[in-house]
Amino acid sequence: MYDIIIIGSGPAGLTAAVYALRADKSVLVLEKETFGGQITLSPHVENCPGFAHISGSELGEKLLEQAMGLGAEIDMGEVTGIRRQGSTCIVETAEGSEYASRAVIIATGSRHRPLGVAREEELIGKGISYCAVCDGAFFAGMEVAVIGGGNSALQEAVMLSDLCKKVTVVQNLGFLTGEKRLADKLAAKDNVTIILSTVVDALEGGDKLEALSLKNTETGVKTRLAVDGAFVCIGQIPDCGAFAEHVPLNEYGYIEAAEDCLTPDEAIFVAGDCRSKRVRQITTATADGAVAAIAACRYLDK
Repeated sequence: MYDIIIIGSGPAGLTAAVYALRADKSVLVLEKETFGGQITLSPHVENCPGFAHISGSELGEKLLEQAMGLGAEIDMGEVTGIRRQGSTCIVETAEGSEYASRAVIIATGSRHRPLGVAREEELIGKGISYCAVCDGAFFAGMEVAVIGGGNSALQEAVMLSDLCKKVTVVQNLGFLTGEKRLADKLAAKDNVTIILSTVVDALEGGDKLEALSLKNTETGVKTRLAVDGAFVCIGQIPDCGAFAEHVPLNEYGYIEAAEDCLTPDEAIFVAGDCRSKRVRQITTATADGAVAAIAACRYLDK
């Protein structure tokens, strides 16, 4: 029996582990894929306090080492559900294992929705990015594309337009789905071009991205857009379906929880990108981890 089981080992989950362990709680962290979370995919991180520059993989390693150094138990497993037995939470995995705890912190994060074209994963960090806030500065003075037409894409395009020589917004629909004020702001910029009814058909380049092959969805005509980088902003995919029985999910699949990280089940807490929120960054994830762990410890101690 553990005091707290943390599902997910990204910045939110591992920060929660550190805070819980320092409160003298026994902690098990379960992870189904990569310890450190999706931040490990970023080759350059320059917006994490305390580190002028660090790779995502190195940051993930440091977070893991710190938690393990304090006594966290770590195990691989894909959590498929939580079963309640009185005041005990039974965490079930696809591998057939079951773990018991007095409290659970869900920190499964979310992943960027990929384009789904060949070589996309290979070119991450070599021209392909999913976060202009994180990586935009690396493309200052260059020509980039933003893939997507929703609010997130338009916000990133606005930000990039102040840094880059040229920004091309590529939207699969015949109209932008983001707010009109953002669309108007982009339309007024001389260095922004908007291409509608168009999808990315292929990625071109050798060791780094050099161009996008585009296909018009109405005419089928293909064109080539030379770019130094492309920011994919077509949404994120949370991984919270396994917990729908115990916590409310919004229309996008994120767990509905406020800044206090509490859920309707007093023994279950939520932290990080899987929580409904406006800003998803390392700092907001770690903040959630601290809040959720403190709340869980308060629950256990009462």
